[in-house]
Amino acid sequence: MNWCPSCTVVIPCCNEEASIAGLVQAVHQHLPEVIVVDDGSRDQTAARAAGAGAEVIRLEHNLGKGVALRAGLGRASDQNRAWAVVMDGDGQHRPEDIPAFLNCAEQTGALLIVGNRMHNAQAIPRLRRVVNRWMSRRISELAGKFLPDSQCGFRLVHLKTWAALPLETDRFEIESEMLLAFVQAGYRVEFVPIHVIPNGRHSHIRPVRDTVRWFRWWRRALGR
Repeated sequence: MNWCPSCTVVIPCCNEEASIAGLVQAVHQHLPEVIVVDDGSRDQTAARAAGAGAEVIRLEHNLGKGVALRAGLGRASDQNRAWAVVMDGDGQHRPEDIPAFLNCAEQTGALLIVGNRMHNAQAIPRLRRVVNRWMSRRISELAGKFLPDSQCGFRLVHLKTWAALPLETDRFEIESEMLLAFVQAGYRVEFVPIHVIPNGRHSHIRPVRDTVRWFRWWRRALGR
């Protein structure tokens, strides 16, 4: 299958001027179209992404990863693309892993493919690793199946299917909400092993606030 006409890469990010240009250039080795959603950055993220050849959607204020992701996926859908690869903008994901997602979709027919970092979990900072495993267990219980890495932001998404799901969250809980929604709607979800590039940079996740927000979402999901 020729993925180039049908698949766009979407990168939601905030204050990633140090990594975004190199990431866009590396992605172009695998897929020609990149949409960077600049979620209210105060640095040169937007300019550097555009200079590297990405289409840039600029959000004037930081509205959260969920909002940025919907903006990027919506733009790809409006451009009549069937699929989107989603990556984080901080350089922790290897563009060289993109073909693994595309091959998985071709071989399995899955409509959501998620990166799995757990075979090399030591590359993830300890606190995030512990929290990820705990959250993945909780999401697996809700889904009724084992989901090894529920928080990974490296994904391949079938856009028509995504657009029909009732996704509402605005921030980092979008990863859990999307994964659970695909599973509960009966769509096939697969995981592919990916490499993690430790970059030593501070995560944009706010441990207390974002964990509380995730718990609120989880409690609502339990009640459905």
